[in-house]
Amino acid sequence: MEFEKSELETTIPTKIIGPIKINYNELTELCYIPLATFEIPLWYSTKRGALVTVESSGISVHVMADIMTRSVILEAPDLQRAILCKAWMEHNEQFIQEIVEKTSNFAKLKNLFVENVGRLLYVRLHMETGNASGHNMATNAADSVIKFIISNCKDVKYISVSGNYCVDKKVSAINGILGRGKRVSAEITVSRKICERILKTTPEKIINLNNKKNLIGSILAGGVRTANAHYSNLVLAAYLATGQDAANIVEASQGITFADTSGDDLYFSVNLPNIVVGTIGNGKNLPFALRNLEQMKCYPSDPYSSQRLAALIASAVLCSELSLLATLGNQGELMRSHIKLERG
Repeated sequence: MEFEKSELETTIPTKIIGPIKINYNELTELCYIPLATFEIPLWYSTKRGALVTVESSGISVHVMADIMTRSVILEAPDLQRAILCKAWMEHNEQFIQEIVEKTSNFAKLKNLFVENVGRLLYVRLHMETGNASGHNMATNAADSVIKFIISNCKDVKYISVSGNYCVDKKVSAINGILGRGKRVSAEITVSRKICERILKTTPEKIINLNNKKNLIGSILAGGVRTANAHYSNLVLAAYLATGQDAANIVEASQGITFADTSGDDLYFSVNLPNIVVGTIGNGKNLPFALRNLEQMKCYPSDPYSSQRLAALIASAVLCSELSLLATLGNQGELMRSHIKLERG
């Protein structure tokens, strides 16, 4: 099926925000990040948070895990055969690793999780995928793994290459626990003087609001391993600006904001278990995406550029999350800023 060429072009307003002072891989840098959004105040809020980082010691950010997942469904004749096949897979994980590596120069199996529901088998594969976000790479590897399992467990049959145990573009407990994409944490310590001068608040007000809004409010709402104000706003803006699969903001909306005192100062951190990004692959070769990735020094030739991209996104999330909480603590300020920036 072919589509007719259209002269329509979708454009989203984009601004480069920064500098953001970031401590990453034992280096301190002043970084810039493009954000594509129709929500104008998002740029200004993130910019204010960025100013806090420059006037402080900066954001320390760490990428603690980097995996793409794909789960498959297989079906055995009965529970006993399902249990035997599960044991066979776990015993032969090394051979499954070899099958995965044959499908790509970059794919490597890191972990294998198998769970049965009666005679059904759900197999979750955790893979390294280099600088690609890894959706297609993981699916291609999963296809080969399925053939290998079925050829050895001959009475087991194929149901689906995707079994929702991945979990792709849906909120889940398992992704919050095990992660999908890059698991990133970022932290900053902000002095009381900077809180009062730039954020127009105090450490105590931010801590109090984080506890009552992000933590208790999320529990009341039934949030799944999540307690934050608006991670998805920033992640989506960064995804759109750098050619990512924007639907992955669903799992990227998960994460926990933590605020506490550090002496007389504010300790503030954001923790994102599911940042799905790449610097190569579909979408990243578009001129605007290439330009923005280069602006961030996320070069495809650098084997760790996708991790750097995730680190920069998490840093921008911290800037905006901190700034928004400061705004929300001052009655009426949020609406005044939106009216001024969007209607003024």
